[in-house]
Amino acid sequence: MDLLYLKALIMGLVEGLTEFLPISSTGHLILAGSLLDFTTDKAKVFEIVIQTGAMVAILCEYRRRLMDVVTGLADDPAARQFVTNVLVAFVPAVVMGLAFGKLIKAYLFHPVPVALAFIIGGLVILWAERRQHQVTISEVGQMTWKDALKIGLAQCLALIPGTSRSGATIIAGLLFGFSRRAATEFSFFLAIPTLIGAGVYQLYKERGLLEASDAGWFGVGSLAAFVSAYLSIRWLLRYISTHDFAVFAWYRIAFGVMILVTAWTGVINWSAA
Repeated sequence: MDLLYLKALIMGLVEGLTEFLPISSTGHLILAGSLLDFTTDKAKVFEIVIQTGAMVAILCEYRRRLMDVVTGLADDPAARQFVTNVLVAFVPAVVMGLAFGKLIKAYLFHPVPVALAFIIGGLVILWAERRQHQVTISEVGQMTWKDALKIGLAQCLALIPGTSRSGATIIAGLLFGFSRRAATEFSFFLAIPTLIGAGVYQLYKERGLLEASDAGWFGVGSLAAFVSAYLSIRWLLRYISTHDFAVFAWYRIAFGVMILVTAWTGVINWSAA
């Protein structure tokens, strides 16, 4: 039992540290789960549910702004536009996930496809950073529903494990004229319905697997995800004020190559994922 709690703690830390960075939390969870022998059906439910813990970090970081939106829905057009934008961006991934989720899990939720997604995603980030970046949207409040729809369509790419939800939405934002901060913040806000929806859906769908005794280690993982995600968010906002995303691209490429090499040489048995 103690070992299970330790695994839950480690997985929660991995989730929180990687959820909002453009390096794919799902990819890291698959690989960490493989190394920890944490690959049961219940473990897969756990990985989705603890994303809600990471999402709570967004609520804490932006609590004043989100409260202003909630209290302003009745008479503030900007608040209503904000909510509309988030919902418009949220819908495409829901539709695509319901349509192709089973197919994606059957063929792509394994270390080698994840590694390829890491490498390709890294190359896309490098390409995006080397393009001339013209900012037409400096703040989230300047977005229209059409801008939100573009980001929402980009988020669909994150259904491919290893792609990164935050990476897809942030880099799409840069390509569509968002400032780094606006792209990053909207990616954060979009995580709220996305992660809540995924967690609630997975809990309902797999409710037959769960027992009351699971609450403890699920709670440990969720708390670890919250704390590490909060620290990760604060760090990322400071980092992007003076840096681009190239370091994440090189990390993705190096990590992806490492996975391919160790899988090919048999140094690590990734087949358990």
